[in-house]
Amino acid sequence: MFLSVFDVFKIGVGPSSSHTMGPMSAANRFLELILSDDWPRPAGAQVAAVKASLHGSLAYTGIGHGTGRAVVLGLMGERPDSVDPDAMDAIVEQVEKSGRITPPGHPAYAFQPATDLVFDKKVSLPGHANGMSLSAYDRDGRQILKRVYYSIGGGFVVTDTELETMRASKKAPGSVKVPYPFATAKQMLDMAHRSRLTIAQMKRANEEAVMSPEELDAGLDRIWAAMTSCIDRGLGQEGIMPGGLKVRRRARAIHDKLQEEWRSNRINPVLANDWLSVYAMAVNEENAAGGRVVTAPTNGAAGVVPASIRYYLHFHEDADHHDIRDYLLTAAAIGGIIKHNASISGAEVGCQGEVGSASAMAAAGLAAVMGGTPEQIENAAEIALEHHLGMTCDPVAGLVQVPCIERNALGAVKAVTAASLALKGDGTHFVPLDACIETMRQTGNDMSEKYKETSTGGLAVNVVEC
Repeated sequence: MFLSVFDVFKIGVGPSSSHTMGPMSAANRFLELILSDDWPRPAGAQVAAVKASLHGSLAYTGIGHGTGRAVVLGLMGERPDSVDPDAMDAIVEQVEKSGRITPPGHPAYAFQPATDLVFDKKVSLPGHANGMSLSAYDRDGRQILKRVYYSIGGGFVVTDTELETMRASKKAPGSVKVPYPFATAKQMLDMAHRSRLTIAQMKRANEEAVMSPEELDAGLDRIWAAMTSCIDRGLGQEGIMPGGLKVRRRARAIHDKLQEEWRSNRINPVLANDWLSVYAMAVNEENAAGGRVVTAPTNGAAGVVPASIRYYLHFHEDADHHDIRDYLLTAAAIGGIIKHNASISGAEVGCQGEVGSASAMAAAGLAAVMGGTPEQIENAAEIALEHHLGMTCDPVAGLVQVPCIERNALGAVKAVTAASLALKGDGTHFVPLDACIETMRQTGNDMSEKYKETSTGGLAVNVVEC
């Protein structure tokens, strides 16, 4: 099993990897399909119009997550890793006014978002909670092409047939032959023991089976640069976040107070936790505002990993910036195992799959750069994940704001605590990480749909909107 570090950590835009980045990528794939010969195009038929429908969680919380806007942007040829966040509103407004999409390399197609983009809450598609269909029509209004896509978490998108194949083979998309093909934590530890390599070294060897060392390092550095830039931008912004809840950004004000305390040398016994929290909140306020973020492993959980890295660089005297590469490789190894054996999708297993997975990844990365053995690293990941089991995904008004922003702060705190606890032991522990991951999968299956990113239960219905 091989899932690249660049599949786990993807640069994109907020507020949601599954509800924003995924649908945008699905629209990109549909455009590519239209131009290809991979479908039975009727003789002489030309695409003149496009329509889209969103189902399941995408329909229930898509408005708050910006899913409709993401589909429009994707149909205009914009991609999550390159779209300019400051230009998105103008692009959508252009389509709404003209009733046409004009993606590069294509003729103009009729598409009026108000009527051709449907949030269908009545029909759920069978493959996954995040389902959508895209259809193309000729000039006479006949449907000549239709594809169903599923956004399966972390920005990953598959067609209905790809999803069936993936589930049947238990392989991640794009699986390749690698020297250390661990699919479980036990396999990972066994391979580490036999090879006498660290988890990061094995993950590096796997990545270098498909790219050069220089490409890998440049990519890892680019991921961290995007993460730390997101923190810095979030710490510098003020005001009300979009969406109608009138939630105010808090990271800058908290950061200013912490800076003041830092300069005054006053004793603060929870100082590290305060810094962890403000870093995570800065990222997720940026995400909520539709800014540039990195899936880690999702947008909704994007603050945990970068916050814990900044904490490490801030508070550990022997911290080295080169350690960040090993951190990211280790975290990606854990994230890949979780995704392969359970899920990182809030719509599939609740927030235990998002913030819980992020906390496990962060704990593992921290334990690695702080000198942990493979066994201690696995223990750290297990501790962090175990104490997120059962966490629901119940965003108020379908926005990735309440409770998501603060939840990332607490996920980062748990990650640091888990790493510290694991490093105090010798790596032996009662609950294996694999058992914890399987428990998360089972818990997600048993969880009511109203607690899985539909905003029909939990805080989403018990908080009065003003």
